[in-house]
Amino acid sequence: MGSMNNIISFDKVSGILVCEAGCILENLVSFLDNQGFIMPLDLGAKGSCHIGGNVSTNAGGLRFIRYGSLHGNVLGLEAVLANGTVVDMLGTLRKDNTGYDLKHLFIGSEGSLGIITKVSILTPPKLSSVNLAFLACKDYLSCQDRDLSLLFVGGLDYALKKYVIVKHLRLLNLLFEAKRKLGPILSAFEFLDSNSMDLRKSQHVLLPCLFIIHDLFYCLEQVLSHLEGVRNPLPPSMHNFYVLIETTGSDESFDKEKLEAFLLHSMEGGLILDGALAQDINQALSFWRIREGVPEALMRAGAVYKYDLSLPVEKMYDLVEAMRTRLGPTAKVVGYGHLGDGNLHLNISLPEYNESVLAQIEPFVYEWTSKHRGSISAEHGLGLMKANKIHYSKSTECVRLMASIKKLLDPNGILNPYKVLPPSLLS
Repeated sequence: MGSMNNIISFDKVSGILVCEAGCILENLVSFLDNQGFIMPLDLGAKGSCHIGGNVSTNAGGLRFIRYGSLHGNVLGLEAVLANGTVVDMLGTLRKDNTGYDLKHLFIGSEGSLGIITKVSILTPPKLSSVNLAFLACKDYLSCQDRDLSLLFVGGLDYALKKYVIVKHLRLLNLLFEAKRKLGPILSAFEFLDSNSMDLRKSQHVLLPCLFIIHDLFYCLEQVLSHLEGVRNPLPPSMHNFYVLIETTGSDESFDKEKLEAFLLHSMEGGLILDGALAQDINQALSFWRIREGVPEALMRAGAVYKYDLSLPVEKMYDLVEAMRTRLGPTAKVVGYGHLGDGNLHLNISLPEYNESVLAQIEPFVYEWTSKHRGSISAEHGLGLMKANKIHYSKSTECVRLMASIKKLLDPNGILNPYKVLPPSLLS
């Protein structure tokens, strides 16, 4: 597939790119940049991933909040079926309602229905104004004393519950305000947590015997410790939550003024504790390096169990805290991801892999996600490891229908076998 790396055509009027599936994403980004356009997809692994793989896994990435999924950006594709038939669906029309839109069967099917060989993608124009802010959001300690006293009217259980809600609402309110006030120029809203802590450190009590606050931003600490040249944008303090907000527009002065007004309003309203606005491309890249470097840093820190989940935004961080409570000091639980589209990357870090810890994580993480009507695979796919767990996110009827489609297109099960669907349904 790597040798199928040719760009077939690009139309500057429509912004439609047609290329072979072996093109590396970063090479397409560079090509489009020279043409004055951008890819609607951006990933931390863009230097090595192929566009065909991106499409077959329906990769999400950092720009999802602005440009949506590949189901909306891929206009057509060519695929080879299990029997060798080449199916030409390589359309370049934005509107085409003639029959079933078969390309969507192959987008996100992880190569289990056919091998994608060519794709046509709608690419947006490159806008001249890009601004990036790295922000620290308020935590338990940031709540005012009068807010805390009001919570105790309903007793301790009520106070504990409402206190967690107040903490989370600060971050969710920032997202709401960003969507409302930045509107069409908002292109990314990423978060890192700081409740990913080192439990070997001492604990600090906010109120006697009531709230225990842990003092180490483990997620950012790992990036700063394990990635060369990465610095804390907001020294010397460490905070409980960090957010990256990117805006992309066509009027540099207007866009920057709009973002600065939003940040000022958010700081005055208590949604932001501190922040930095990138002054040049190098500083912007350093901000993104922190967010994109989290997986690499955690791998360098030791063993890590990774989960890619979609959840209602208001429930997203509850799972992180539930897992942290469940595992206690045996592991470090890290939560980060695409807050703008409800995609949580839940990582559990340990010095080495441990079967007893894994038994505590699974199936709890899948059961919790299913209970809250989430998805056990937001953007990374099911693959081999999660094929038998698809029932946590899809009904029995849906899975049976998927199996019927698989048997029709690949009756001998030769395309990416044992992936996506439970093998028991295909035997």
